[in-house]
Amino acid sequence: MSAGFFKPNVSRSVFGNVMVFLFLLVFGVFFAFPIVYAIVTAFKPMNEILIFPPRFFVRNPTLSNFIGLSQMADSFWVPLTRYIFNSVFISAAGTLGHLLLSSMAAYPLSRHAFPGHKWLKKVVVMSLLFTSSVTYLPQYVVMAQLHMIDTYWALILPALQSSLGLYLMMNFMGTLPEEMLEAARIDGAREVTIYWRIVMPNVKPAWLTLMIFSFQGLWNNAGGSLIYSEELKVLPAIMSQITAGGIARAGVSSAAALIMMIPPILIFILSQKSVIQTMSTSGLK
Repeated sequence: MSAGFFKPNVSRSVFGNVMVFLFLLVFGVFFAFPIVYAIVTAFKPMNEILIFPPRFFVRNPTLSNFIGLSQMADSFWVPLTRYIFNSVFISAAGTLGHLLLSSMAAYPLSRHAFPGHKWLKKVVVMSLLFTSSVTYLPQYVVMAQLHMIDTYWALILPALQSSLGLYLMMNFMGTLPEEMLEAARIDGAREVTIYWRIVMPNVKPAWLTLMIFSFQGLWNNAGGSLIYSEELKVLPAIMSQITAGGIARAGVSSAAALIMMIPPILIFILSQKSVIQTMSTSGLK
Protein backbone atom coordinates (compact mmCIF):
# COMPACT_ATOMS: atom_id res chain seq x y z
CA MET A 1 0.00 0.00 0.00
CA SER A 2 1.11 3.55 -0.59
CA ALA A 3 2.15 5.76 2.30
CA GLY A 4 -0.61 8.23 1.43
CA PHE A 5 -3.22 5.65 2.46
CA PHE A 6 -2.20 6.10 6.10
CA LYS A 7 -1.96 9.90 5.93
CA PRO A 8 -4.04 11.28 8.82
CA ASN A 9 -6.70 13.87 8.22
CA VAL A 10 -5.64 16.86 10.31
CA SER A 11 -8.12 19.35 8.86
CA ARG A 12 -10.63 20.89 11.27
CA SER A 13 -14.21 21.83 10.60
CA VAL A 14 -15.28 25.44 10.21
CA PHE A 15 -16.86 25.32 13.66
CA GLY A 16 -13.60 24.06 15.16
CA ASN A 17 -11.60 26.82 13.51
CA VAL A 18 -14.05 29.44 14.78
CA MET A 19 -13.89 28.10 18.34
CA VAL A 20 -10.10 28.05 18.31
CA PHE A 21 -10.03 31.60 16.99
CA LEU A 22 -12.46 32.82 19.66
CA PHE A 23 -10.50 31.03 22.38
CA LEU A 24 -7.24 32.65 21.29
CA LEU A 25 -8.96 36.01 20.86
CA VAL A 26 -10.24 35.97 24.44
CA PHE A 27 -6.80 35.14 25.80
CA GLY A 28 -5.19 37.78 23.57
CA VAL A 29 -7.56 40.48 24.82
CA PHE A 30 -7.01 39.36 28.41
CA PHE A 31 -3.22 39.67 28.19
CA ALA A 32 -3.30 42.89 26.16
CA PHE A 33 -5.73 44.63 28.53
CA PRO A 34 -3.09 45.94 31.03
CA ILE A 35 -0.94 47.36 28.23
CA VAL A 36 -3.85 49.07 26.49
CA TYR A 37 -5.14 50.43 29.80
CA ALA A 38 -1.72 51.89 30.63
CA ILE A 39 -1.62 53.63 27.24
CA VAL A 40 -5.13 55.02 27.66
CA THR A 41 -4.47 56.22 31.22
CA ALA A 42 -1.43 58.21 30.11
CA PHE A 43 -3.74 60.45 28.03
CA LYS A 44 -6.47 60.86 30.65
CA PRO A 45 -7.02 64.18 32.44
CA MET A 46 -6.86 64.09 36.22
CA ASN A 47 -10.64 64.02 36.70
CA GLU A 48 -10.91 60.85 34.58
CA ILE A 49 -7.98 59.16 36.32
CA LEU A 50 -9.57 59.60 39.75
CA ILE A 51 -13.08 58.56 38.74
CA PHE A 52 -14.48 55.36 40.29
CA PRO A 53 -15.16 52.85 38.91
CA PRO A 54 -12.33 53.44 36.44
CA ARG A 55 -13.19 53.74 32.79
CA PHE A 56 -11.32 51.89 30.11
CA PHE A 57 -11.74 54.60 27.46
CA VAL A 58 -10.72 58.24 27.68
CA ARG A 59 -13.36 60.85 26.86
CA ASN A 60 -11.18 63.95 26.73
CA PRO A 61 -7.64 62.91 25.73
CA THR A 62 -4.93 65.35 26.72
CA LEU A 63 -1.15 65.74 26.61
CA SER A 64 -1.04 67.55 29.95
CA ASN A 65 0.51 64.51 31.67
CA PHE A 66 3.48 64.53 29.29
CA ILE A 67 3.77 68.31 29.56
CA GLY A 68 3.84 68.00 33.35
CA LEU A 69 6.51 65.31 33.09
CA SER A 70 8.61 67.57 30.87
CA GLN A 71 8.25 70.46 33.34
CA MET A 72 9.35 68.23 36.21
CA ALA A 73 12.34 67.05 34.18
CA ASP A 74 13.45 70.67 33.78
CA SER A 75 13.70 70.99 37.56
CA PHE A 76 16.01 67.99 38.02
CA TRP A 77 19.57 68.49 39.21
CA VAL A 78 20.75 66.47 36.23
CA PRO A 79 19.23 66.85 32.73
CA LEU A 80 16.76 64.14 31.73
CA THR A 81 18.98 63.27 28.77
CA ARG A 82 21.66 62.14 31.23
CA TYR A 83 19.29 59.61 32.84
CA ILE A 84 18.27 58.38 29.39
CA PHE A 85 21.91 57.99 28.35
CA ASN A 86 22.72 56.04 31.52
CA SER A 87 19.82 53.64 30.94
CA VAL A 88 20.60 53.14 27.26
CA PHE A 89 24.34 52.67 27.86
CA ILE A 90 23.92 50.21 30.74
CA SER A 91 21.20 48.24 28.94
CA ALA A 92 23.14 48.05 25.67
CA ALA A 93 26.52 47.23 27.25
CA GLY A 94 25.05 44.66 29.64
CA THR A 95 22.98 43.00 26.91
CA LEU A 96 25.89 42.77 24.47
CA GLY A 97 28.29 41.48 27.13
CA HIS A 98 25.81 38.92 28.43
CA LEU A 99 25.09 37.71 24.90
CA LEU A 100 28.77 37.20 24.12
CA LEU A 101 29.74 35.58 27.42
CA SER A 102 26.73 33.25 27.61
CA SER A 103 27.13 32.08 24.02
CA MET A 104 30.89 31.56 24.40
CA ALA A 105 30.33 29.51 27.57
CA ALA A 106 27.41 27.59 26.07
CA TYR A 107 29.34 26.42 23.02
CA PRO A 108 31.85 24.14 24.81
CA LEU A 109 29.21 22.97 27.30
CA SER A 110 26.82 21.87 24.57
CA ARG A 111 29.20 20.68 21.84
CA HIS A 112 32.23 19.25 23.67
CA ALA A 113 32.62 16.48 26.23
CA PHE A 114 35.28 17.40 28.78
CA PRO A 115 35.77 16.28 32.40
CA GLY A 116 33.03 17.79 34.55
CA HIS A 117 30.82 19.14 31.76
CA LYS A 118 27.79 17.17 32.98
CA TRP A 119 28.25 18.52 36.48
CA LEU A 120 28.52 22.07 35.14
CA LYS A 121 25.27 21.62 33.21
CA LYS A 122 23.53 20.55 36.41
CA VAL A 123 24.89 23.62 38.20
CA VAL A 124 23.44 25.84 35.46
CA VAL A 125 20.03 24.22 35.80
CA MET A 126 20.12 24.43 39.60
CA SER A 127 21.01 28.12 39.46
CA LEU A 128 17.70 28.80 37.70
CA LEU A 129 15.92 28.00 40.98
CA PHE A 130 17.29 31.14 42.65
CA THR A 131 15.61 34.47 42.06
CA SER A 132 17.57 37.69 41.72
CA SER A 133 16.39 38.92 45.14
CA VAL A 134 18.37 36.10 46.80
CA THR A 135 21.61 37.44 45.35
CA TYR A 136 21.19 41.09 46.36
CA LEU A 137 23.27 40.88 49.55
CA PRO A 138 26.20 38.82 48.14
CA GLN A 139 26.10 40.97 45.02
CA TYR A 140 26.51 44.12 47.11
CA VAL A 141 29.38 42.56 49.08
CA VAL A 142 31.19 41.52 45.88
CA MET A 143 30.72 44.95 44.29
CA ALA A 144 31.98 46.63 47.45
CA GLN A 145 35.08 44.41 47.58
CA LEU A 146 35.79 45.24 43.93
CA HIS A 147 35.26 48.98 44.62
CA MET A 148 32.57 49.16 41.96
CA ILE A 149 29.75 50.65 44.06
CA ASP A 150 28.38 53.82 42.47
CA THR A 151 29.76 52.97 39.04
CA TYR A 152 28.26 51.66 35.81
CA TRP A 153 29.91 48.31 36.50
CA ALA A 154 27.70 47.82 39.56
CA LEU A 155 24.75 47.24 37.21
CA ILE A 156 26.53 45.83 34.16
CA LEU A 157 28.75 43.20 35.76
CA PRO A 158 26.01 41.26 37.63
CA ALA A 159 23.95 41.12 34.44
CA LEU A 160 26.76 39.37 32.55
CA GLN A 161 26.56 36.20 34.66
CA SER A 162 22.84 35.45 34.38
CA SER A 163 22.36 31.69 34.08
CA LEU A 164 19.14 32.02 32.09
CA GLY A 165 21.02 33.18 29.03
CA LEU A 166 23.55 30.37 29.37
CA TYR A 167 20.72 27.85 29.69
CA LEU A 168 18.95 29.13 26.57
CA MET A 169 22.07 29.19 24.44
CA MET A 170 23.26 25.82 25.71
CA ASN A 171 19.99 24.05 24.88
CA PHE A 172 19.65 25.68 21.49
CA MET A 173 23.25 24.96 20.45
CA GLY A 174 22.75 21.34 21.47
CA THR A 175 20.19 20.89 18.68
CA LEU A 176 22.65 21.69 15.88
CA PRO A 177 23.71 18.63 13.83
CA GLU A 178 27.19 17.41 14.65
CA GLU A 179 27.82 16.62 10.97
CA MET A 180 27.73 20.31 10.12
CA LEU A 181 30.41 21.13 12.69
CA GLU A 182 32.55 18.14 11.72
CA ALA A 183 32.46 19.23 8.08
CA ALA A 184 33.80 22.62 9.11
CA ARG A 185 36.58 21.00 11.15
CA ILE A 186 37.55 18.81 8.19
CA ASP A 187 37.81 21.95 6.05
CA GLY A 188 40.31 23.34 8.55
CA ALA A 189 38.09 25.72 10.51
CA ARG A 190 39.14 26.40 14.09
CA GLU A 191 36.73 26.36 17.02
CA VAL A 192 36.52 30.15 17.14
CA THR A 193 35.59 30.25 13.46
CA ILE A 194 33.01 27.50 13.91
CA TYR A 195 31.50 29.35 16.88
CA TRP A 196 31.30 32.74 15.17
CA ARG A 197 30.49 31.86 11.55
CA ILE A 198 28.48 28.65 11.88
CA VAL A 199 27.01 28.25 15.34
CA MET A 200 25.98 31.85 16.06
CA PRO A 201 24.13 32.43 12.74
CA ASN A 202 22.25 29.17 13.22
CA VAL A 203 21.13 30.05 16.76
CA LYS A 204 19.93 33.54 15.89
CA PRO A 205 16.46 32.98 17.44
CA ALA A 206 18.11 32.07 20.74
CA TRP A 207 20.31 35.14 21.03
CA LEU A 208 17.49 37.43 19.89
CA THR A 209 15.36 36.03 22.71
CA LEU A 210 18.25 36.44 25.12
CA MET A 211 18.65 40.02 23.95
CA ILE A 212 15.02 40.76 24.82
CA PHE A 213 15.23 39.23 28.30
CA SER A 214 18.54 40.89 29.12
CA PHE A 215 17.56 44.32 27.83
CA GLN A 216 14.25 44.25 29.69
CA GLY A 217 15.91 43.30 32.96
CA LEU A 218 18.57 46.01 32.69
CA TRP A 219 16.14 48.67 31.44
CA ASN A 220 13.88 48.17 34.46
CA ASN A 221 16.74 47.99 36.97
CA ALA A 222 16.64 51.12 39.13
CA GLY A 223 20.07 50.57 40.67
CA GLY A 224 18.81 50.28 44.25
CA SER A 225 21.63 50.55 46.76
CA LEU A 226 24.37 50.26 44.12
CA ILE A 227 24.09 53.74 42.58
CA TYR A 228 24.15 56.92 44.70
CA SER A 229 25.51 59.68 42.48
CA GLU A 230 22.79 61.64 40.74
CA GLU A 231 24.69 61.80 37.45
CA LEU A 232 24.93 57.98 37.38
CA LYS A 233 21.29 57.20 38.16
CA VAL A 234 19.17 55.55 35.50
CA LEU A 235 15.75 56.39 34.15
CA PRO A 236 13.75 53.94 36.33
CA ALA A 237 15.25 55.51 39.47
CA ILE A 238 14.11 59.02 38.59
CA MET A 239 10.74 57.73 37.40
CA SER A 240 10.22 56.01 40.75
CA GLN A 241 10.89 59.34 42.46
CA ILE A 242 8.25 60.97 40.29
CA THR A 243 5.65 58.31 41.03
CA ALA A 244 6.37 58.62 44.76
CA GLY A 245 4.70 62.04 44.76
CA GLY A 246 1.31 60.59 45.65
CA ILE A 247 -2.06 60.95 43.97
CA ALA A 248 -1.30 64.48 42.78
CA ARG A 249 1.18 63.02 40.32
CA ALA A 250 -1.05 60.22 39.08
CA GLY A 251 -1.19 61.63 35.55
CA VAL A 252 2.54 62.28 35.36
CA SER A 253 3.19 58.79 36.71
CA SER A 254 1.03 57.30 33.97
CA ALA A 255 2.98 59.21 31.32
CA ALA A 256 6.28 58.06 32.84
CA ALA A 257 5.10 54.44 32.91
CA LEU A 258 4.17 54.61 29.23
CA ILE A 259 7.58 55.98 28.29
CA MET A 260 9.30 53.19 30.23
CA MET A 261 7.18 50.57 28.44
CA ILE A 262 8.00 51.64 24.89
CA PRO A 263 11.59 50.29 24.35
CA PRO A 264 10.98 46.71 25.67
CA ILE A 265 7.71 46.43 23.75
CA LEU A 266 9.32 47.57 20.50
CA ILE A 267 12.17 45.11 20.88
CA PHE A 268 9.74 42.28 21.61
CA ILE A 269 7.53 43.11 18.63
CA LEU A 270 10.53 43.07 16.30
CA SER A 271 11.74 39.69 17.63
CA GLN A 272 8.57 37.88 18.69
CA LYS A 273 8.90 35.12 16.08
CA SER A 274 12.35 34.26 17.38
CA VAL A 275 11.03 34.14 20.95
CA ILE A 276 8.35 31.60 20.06
CA GLN A 277 10.85 29.45 18.14
CA THR A 278 13.33 29.52 21.02
CA MET A 279 10.70 28.54 23.59
CA SER A 280 9.63 25.53 21.53
CA THR A 281 13.22 24.41 20.96
CA SER A 282 14.74 24.96 24.40
CA GLY A 283 11.78 23.65 26.39
CA LEU A 284 11.58 26.83 28.51
CA LYS A 285 8.07 27.57 29.78
